[in-house]
Amino acid sequence: MKTLNQMLKLNLLCLALMFCSSVFAQQESKDSATQVYQIIKNDNTSYVGIILSDDGREVLIQTETLGKIYIPKSDIKSMKKFDGKTEIIHGEASVNNSFSTRYSFTTNALPIKKGENYSMVNLYGPEVHFALTDHFSLGVMSTWIASPVVLAAKYSAKTGNEKVNVSVGALLGTSSYINNFRGSGGLLFANITLGDREKNITIAGGYGYMKLGRQVTKYKEGSYESSSYSSFTTGSPEPIKGPIMSVAGIYKVGAKASLVLDAMLGHFSQDEVVPRYEGTKIINTKETNSYTALFVMPGMRFQTSDRKAFQVSLAGVTMNKNTNDSNNSGPVSFPLPMVTWFRNF
Repeated sequence: MKTLNQMLKLNLLCLALMFCSSVFAQQESKDSATQVYQIIKNDNTSYVGIILSDDGREVLIQTETLGKIYIPKSDIKSMKKFDGKTEIIHGEASVNNSFSTRYSFTTNALPIKKGENYSMVNLYGPEVHFALTDHFSLGVMSTWIASPVVLAAKYSAKTGNEKVNVSVGALLGTSSYINNFRGSGGLLFANITLGDREKNITIAGGYGYMKLGRQVTKYKEGSYESSSYSSFTTGSPEPIKGPIMSVAGIYKVGAKASLVLDAMLGHFSQDEVVPRYEGTKIINTKETNSYTALFVMPGMRFQTSDRKAFQVSLAGVTMNKNTNDSNNSGPVSFPLPMVTWFRNF
């Protein structure tokens, strides 16, 4: 009798183990049946869907746009499981990376995370940006003639709302070898970004300063009938300075395509010493020239891979100069097309 009871207990234990294994297997099968994967083939063709079966030789995947597809394992370069944060747009996985912190010229308050270093190659010159921490980044910007050279710094911070980010930053530049490093300038800014990396809008404000570094002629005051009329000194013109504000945004319209808008408005002033003739004397008087500049650049960005993007922008620039000289005043407009290549490294 004792042996019989032991056998019954052993059988009950085996049945319990079999039941638990069946439940876990069903749960695992259910999870795998709802888990979304991205499969990239050797020719870089990408499929997104649910894996229905995997026998070691081929994979059967259920896609949203093409239905069921058999893919040989030998043709597969990678299989990546989605974590639930990646958006599926028209059956394709949305690509998300550090490029979304930039528009055309301006930046937003989203941080460049550590390890997301990237470079930009524009028609006018290159840029590189490094993330020293998850909140602080440094960059270097220049032209193909290496003048000017600009150092960029940005610190980003989160708020209580994950859809709201703020940042402060600075651009500090020099004319480099042109004008013997006498030219310099800078921009201090702060911005706020509403949204996420795929869809956001940024409002920013700052103050700019630029000293050209070129030399100009300044006549000494005195009578132009005397020898003092021909004497003069040389010096640098007064700096150009003023406030700048910008509104920019990005909106994802496809898995690998986004609309980008960058717009800036600035009002600058510059003091200038102008010689005036009063009777037989030359008197230097100070005049203030003002400039208003509007820059609007809509564009389209194409994310060719996780590490590369290509952007085309068509911009318009309008500048209005207000001076006492009517022949040297008025608005001037011109187009500014731009092509940019992004790359992570």
